[in-house]
This record gives sequence, structure tokens and C-alpha cells, in this order.
Amino acid sequence: MKAVLAAIAVSATMMASGASAQNANLSGRWQCVALCLGPTGGFSFITQNGWDLNLVNESGTASRAWVDYPGHIWIDRAQEGAIYSPDGFTLQFDRGTIWQRAPEMPPPAQSRG
Repeated sequence: MKAVLAAIAVSATMMASGASAQNANLSGRWQCVALCLGPTGGFSFITQNGWDLNLVNESGTASRAWVDYPGHIWIDRAQEGAIYSPDGFTLQFDRGTIWQRAPEMPPPAQSRG
């Protein structure tokens, strides 16, 4: 019986560590690359606080969202889920829309004078 309990404890630990590896920081600017609501290449924004998210999609619509389990978010207004990649650089929505992390733009050069 002790061996069975030990095996369950080890399995639970391994599952928890694998799940925590998928807790990516999704905050930032995103770019729609497929099946966009607005123009292809339009920018979207995510602000993340723990498992709670605020999204503004490429057509400018804001929505609350949350990580409902590691690797998956739920967008309230759209009544749609999305899978995010473990590295946090791609979001694929249930209806086919795909967002990719937009490259950060360098700050504008300051003129000296």
C-alpha cells in the first residue's frame, strides 16, 4: 500500500511540474496572422495578472479572459477558447484565428540639440 501511495505522489508531482512549465506570460502586443476579425496584420494586446487576462483584439474589442487550465485560455465576450504555445509566442483560437507575439519596437531615438 505504501508503494502505491508513493507512486501516486510521484505522479502528481511530475504532472504539476509539467503543467507549471506551460504558465507563460502572455502580456504584450500580438499580431493577427490568420482568420482575423480586422485586417490581417492588425495588432492585439493582452494584459495578464496571474491567470486573469484583459484582451483587446485587432478590431478594438475588449474582453475579459482567463487561463482556465495551463496551455488554454477562455475569452468571455467571444465565448471562445484558445491554446497558447508553451513558449507563449502563439495563440490559436478555436475558430481558427491565429495571433503571434509581435516584435517589440525599439524606443524612438532622442534628438540631441
